[in-house]
Order: sequence, then structure tokens, then C-alpha cells
Amino acid sequence: PSLPTVSLEAEGFKEQGNVYYVKKDYAEAFNFYTKAIDLCPKNASYYGNRAATLMMLSRYREALEDSQQAVRLDDTFMKGHMREGKCHLLLGNAMAATRCFQKVQELEPESSQAQQELKNAESILEFERLAEISFEKRDFRMVVFCMDRALESASACHRFKVLKAECLALLGRYPEAQSVASDILRMDSTNGDALYVRGLCLYYEDCIDKAVQFFVQALRMAPDHEKARLACRNAKALKAKKEEGNKAFKEGSFEEAYDLYSEALTIDPNNIKTNAKLYCNRATVGSKLNKLEQAIEDCTKAIKLDETYIKAYLRRAQCYMDTEQYEEAVRDYEKVYQTEKTKEHKNLLKNAQLELKKSKRKDYYKVLGVDKNATEDEIKKAYRKRALMHHPDRHSGASAEVQKEEEKKFKEVGEAFTVLSDPKKKSRYDSGHDLEDDDMNMDFDANNIFKAFFGGPGGFSFEANSCKADLYLLLIIIC
Repeated sequence: PSLPTVSLEAEGFKEQGNVYYVKKDYAEAFNFYTKAIDLCPKNASYYGNRAATLMMLSRYREALEDSQQAVRLDDTFMKGHMREGKCHLLLGNAMAATRCFQKVQELEPESSQAQQELKNAESILEFERLAEISFEKRDFRMVVFCMDRALESASACHRFKVLKAECLALLGRYPEAQSVASDILRMDSTNGDALYVRGLCLYYEDCIDKAVQFFVQALRMAPDHEKARLACRNAKALKAKKEEGNKAFKEGSFEEAYDLYSEALTIDPNNIKTNAKLYCNRATVGSKLNKLEQAIEDCTKAIKLDETYIKAYLRRAQCYMDTEQYEEAVRDYEKVYQTEKTKEHKNLLKNAQLELKKSKRKDYYKVLGVDKNATEDEIKKAYRKRALMHHPDRHSGASAEVQKEEEKKFKEVGEAFTVLSDPKKKSRYDSGHDLEDDDMNMDFDANNIFKAFFGGPGGFSFEANSCKADLYLLLIIIC
């Protein structure tokens, strides 16, 4: 066919494309504009129209190519420059977009659209600059803010999305970070940055094996991806060191396990979840080594990193119980029970509450200086020793203040013996009951208990002979 006939046919396709474009049937419009281009590949407006259609289909890279071809064919094609600038802007290349909008202003100085788009480009450049500074300062919240603002004009920029996703991961907002990275990978499965972010999320969630797979894949797509390389190295080192610590612990080499967990904690301070587990593991080892205060400190560090870490609360609570810090233990067990209402956690809480209640009463075992598992004979021997030590007659020559203190101790010793030497009272005392609330009569006379224990009126007396009393006391204590 002759050239005019071809041009006429191409115009027909363009007109049909325009009809479909108005109807928002962009796929059909694309097909007709393509037919027009096939017939007349030197017509700038056909490329311009197809670029507009591709933009509506969110195929911005293809739209950019068509726009660039349009202005190559006709440098005075204002709409072509405008569309090229818009594509650059949407894809996050604000510098290139600025050049295009400036060209539009040359062709049409009064263009308000070009002025507005230039402002948008300037804003993006400013948000990029601020984001870079904020990332260096590890102010990841500010980076996310900047990227959100930049993406309002550059909605198709993968670079901005990936930076936002990386910072969300560094802020511990893993589901959001995963979602952004996954959206990118659906459009571009070879995007090394998005693969790195997916791996980073898994790494920070302590799924180290899966994380390594993503880092390796990222490096396959982008061999020079330094962040992926470092993260992969850290992940492998962390896993290896943690497993060494676990092995040493299982073998009973607690000192070695403690050192290995300590080394693992230095590998990557940013890995919050894994480090929380390492602190808790080290606390477990610390409790085995009787480093209870250090174990409590490690649990506290684990909880600071991960406030939802139930195992750390349980470990710390047990350490508090072992160090008789019952109020703290109750607080931790309450936290656990509020989170996981299991029968086991309920029993642990009740036991801690009971020990707290018991700790607020007089500790009769401490008064007598015996262990809680002391036998009847050990209790009697302890009473004999303490009663003789604190008997008021023994301190008759002391100051009034000392006499008063010793009399008080003498009465406490008698009270302790009254309870611990009576199986029924001892049992109720050990189970946490308040003896004063029972029907048992707790009224007693410490002197009567003493006389009864040492044989009544004919028994031992401090007043009879001071030297003999001291000798007798010494023999009793030695026995």
C-alpha cells in the first residue's frame, strides 16, 4: 500500500485506541496504539499515546521507553517530555525528572503542571537527602517517614520501598517489612534488595536457616550486595556459636557454655530475638553455676529485648525464688499467668504468693538457726543453745538496752520452739497458715518453756553459780 494509505490506516488504529482509552479499556487501547506504531514507527504522537496507556496500566518502565522514543523523534513534543518526566518521577529518579520538566517549561513557560511536578521532584530529592542522613544516625523511624512522603510522588520506586522495608525490619516491624518486600518480589522476583530484606526479617525472627537461603539468593542476583554478604556471614556465625553453647550445656560443661553464649552475644547486637534467647540461655547456665544475680540480670536483658519472652520471665522468677526475692517472683509469675493461663503457671504463681506470705511472718527457722528440713533433735539442740545464749539472767549485768534486746530474743526463741516442736503447729506453719488466725493457743511464757525444757525448779539456774552456768552453757553448745 502507498504511504498515504498506510498513514491513514495507522491514524484509524490511533483513533480506535483513543476510543478504548476514553472507555478506560487500556489493554485494548495499547493493542491499537501498537498497531499504529507498527505501521508508522516514526510517529512521535503514537509513542506518546501508548506511553500514556502504559502509565495507566502501571507499566512505567515501558512507558518511559515509549516517552523517550517520542521525544527522540520530536524534541518539541511537550507531552512526550511531560510523560517522560512523570515516569522518571514515579520510578524515583527525581534528577532525570527535573530535566524533563525544565524542558517542558522551555517549550511552554506558563505550564502550571510542570511547575508543580518540579516541586514534587525537589521534595523527593530533599526526602532522599534527609533519609540518607537519618539512616547513618540509625534513626530508622525518620527514614520510614521520609520514604512514605517520597512514595506519594514516586509510588513505583522499588528503591524507596526497599529502604522503607529494611528500616521497618530494623525497627522490629517484621510483618510490615515482609509485606513491602513481597510486593516488590511479585513484580520483580530477581530484586536482590527485596530478597535481602526478606532474609533480614527471618534472621531477626531467629529463623536463621531460612534467612541464609534468602541471603544466598540475593547474592546470586546481586553478587556485590555487601549487606547481604555481611548478614549471611553473621547469621552463619551466630548459628554456629549458639549451637556450640547448646552442645556444651547438654554435656554439662557449664563454664564453657557460659563463655560460648557470651561470645555469641557479641556477633550482632541488632539481632534482638536471637540475643534475647542467648541471654536467657546464659541465665540458665548462670543458675546452674549458682551465679543467681547474674542470671537475673541476663533475664532482665532478655526481657528488655523481647517483652513477650515468657521463658525469660519464668527463668527470672525461679531465680528470684531461689534468692528469696518473693515479691519480684510473684510479679513475674503474674505476668506469665496473664499471658498464658495454664495450670502449671497458676501453680507457680500460687506457690510464689505462698512463699511471699510466709516471708512476711517471723522466720522461726532463722530464729533457731536451723534449716527448714531440720529434725526434731536438731530443733531441740538449737533451742537449748539459743535459749541459754539469750536467757535474761545471763545478761543481768548488761545495760538496760542490751537486757531488753536479749529478753526479746529469748521470747522469740521460745515462740519458735513452741511452734517447731509441735508437729501439728509446725505443719501449719510450713504450709503458710497464720497460726494467730487458728484456734490454737499461741499464748506462752518463755520462762515456763525454758524451765520445762531444763527440768523445772530443780533444773539449771544462771543465778546459782555464774561460772558453772558458763561452763554448762559451753558444754551444751559444743554437744
